[in-house]
Amino acid sequence: MMRRTLAIVALGCAAAVACRSQTAPVITVDHGPNAPGQQAKPYVVLVSLDGFRYDYARRYSATHLQAIAARGATAPDGMVPVYPSLTFPNHYSLATGLYPEHHGIVANTFYDPARKQTYSLGDSTTVTDGTWYGGTPLWVLAEQHGMRSACFFWPGSEAAIQGVRPTYYLKYDHAVPNAARVAQVIAWLRLPAGQRPHFITLYMSDVDQAGHLHGPDSHETEQAVHVVDDAVGSLDSALATLHLAIDLIIVSDHGMATVKGDWIDLDHDESDIMSRLDKSVGPSLYAKTDSDAAHIAAALTAAHDDKYVVYRRAQVPAALHDDANARSGDPIVVPTGPYLIRANDPPGIPRPREVGAHGFDPAQVPEMKSSFFAVGPQIRRGATVASFEDVDVYPLVAKILGLDIGPIDGTLVPVQSILVR
Repeated sequence: MMRRTLAIVALGCAAAVACRSQTAPVITVDHGPNAPGQQAKPYVVLVSLDGFRYDYARRYSATHLQAIAARGATAPDGMVPVYPSLTFPNHYSLATGLYPEHHGIVANTFYDPARKQTYSLGDSTTVTDGTWYGGTPLWVLAEQHGMRSACFFWPGSEAAIQGVRPTYYLKYDHAVPNAARVAQVIAWLRLPAGQRPHFITLYMSDVDQAGHLHGPDSHETEQAVHVVDDAVGSLDSALATLHLAIDLIIVSDHGMATVKGDWIDLDHDESDIMSRLDKSVGPSLYAKTDSDAAHIAAALTAAHDDKYVVYRRAQVPAALHDDANARSGDPIVVPTGPYLIRANDPPGIPRPREVGAHGFDPAQVPEMKSSFFAVGPQIRRGATVASFEDVDVYPLVAKILGLDIGPIDGTLVPVQSILVR
C-alpha cells in the first residue's frame, strides 16, 4: 500500500510539473511494476537532438556537450546515419538496430504498394498504427523483459508495436518547451523503484528547424545549438542529483547541408514519367509495372543530369541498404549532392525552397553525419570512437540494460570500447 501511495504522489507531482510547463498529458499503460530482477539494473536516458550535425558542438561552442564528451565518450568525426538521412527512418533505426529496408520506415512519407496506402509523419492514423513498423524498438524490448520504459517523443513510440507501447508516453506536440520535457524525465526517474522507467527517450527539434529555415551556417542555427545545449546541461545536472546509475546517451538523427540550386523536377516534358506511375511521394517513384519502371529509369538516365543517379531497386549499391523493400519505390533516384528532388511540381501546392536540407547519402554529402555523446557509470571517461553507423546504438543500449536481443543489422563491436566493462 505504501509503495502504491508513493507512486500516486510521484505521478501527481509529475502531472503538476506537466501542467505548469504546458506539457501534453502523459499516457500510462499498465504493464505492472518492474520485474524484481530488473530493478537493480542501470538506467539509460537516450536523447535525440534532431538535425544536430556532427561538428556543431565544436563549431558553435556547445559547452555542456563538450563537457559531457570530456567526462564520457564521443565520436569526434560523427555517427553515420542510415540512408535516406531523414528523421523518421533514422530515429527508428536508432531504436531498432535495423536499416530502413528491414524495419519498413523507409522515409518520412512513403507509399506501400501492397497496402495501397501512404504512410506520413504528419498523419496520426499511420504514425500510431503499429502494423507499419517492423523490428523490436528498445522500449518494446524493455517491456518484453519486464522493464518499464518511457518515451518523451520518438517516432514509433505512439504505436502499439508487436502489441506493446511504452509504460509512459506522450502524443507528439512540438510546442512543448524543452524545460518541460527535461522536467518530465526527472519526474519519471523520481518514481518509486517499481514504477521507475529504466529506459527513457527524449527528443528536441530546435536545431533541425533552424537548419532548414536558415541553413547550417546561420546565426539562427548557432542560437538553436545553444538552446538545446543548455537543455542538455540542465538534464545532466538534474540527473546527478538523483544518485542513480544513469547513463546519458545523446545522439542526433542526421546532419544538415546548405541546399544547392532550386527544386529539380524529374517529370521532364519528354520523359512521360507521371503517366507510368502508380504513385509518387517526393522523389520516390512507384511505377505501375516493371516495364514502366524500366522506361522511367531509362528516361531519367538519358537526361544526363549529374545531380542524381538512377537505379532500379535491385541494383541500388549495397552501401545504401535500400534494395529490398517495395516501399522505397522503383526506380530509386539518389542525389549526388545537396539537391532538392521531386517527381513533379504539384499544381496549387507551392513548396518553398529550403535553405538547409538532409536526406542525402552520407558518403556523398558528409554534412549528413550526426552526433554521439555518452556519459555515466558504464561509460569510460575520455573515450573516443571512430565514425560508426547509428544502427550500432541499439546493441549498446541493450548491453547497458542487460537485455537480450535478436538478429539486427547493428553490432556492438564499433562502440564496445567506450564501456567500462
